[in-house]
Amino acid sequence: MTDRATESERQQSLTRLRRIEGQVRGIQRMIEEERDCEAIAAQLLAVRAALDKVSLHIMTHHIEQCLRGDTGVAERERLERVIGFFLRFAESDAAAAVDLDSERG
Repeated sequence: MTDRATESERQQSLTRLRRIEGQVRGIQRMIEEERDCEAIAAQLLAVRAALDKVSLHIMTHHIEQCLRGDTGVAERERLERVIGFFLRFAESDAAAAVDLDSERG
């Protein structure tokens, strides 16, 4: 997050990321303990959903700040950079979905 993020926004994002980190450690333990495949898959889906949610939270703040800028007015260069950033995020999410589909087929 940018320097302009409020302390509560930073803490909220960090709390979410720490929770995700704990979930990932739990998945590692489940794999080590050879737990049920469905249970592991359910946890993987939960982690992905949580990561998507915190990513959108962080990106939304970043987009708002970039568009607002120091002057409070959207600047063309900032707008183009934010759009490019958002498209890379969307493409990586779409690519992950395509990878899952190709693995099933």
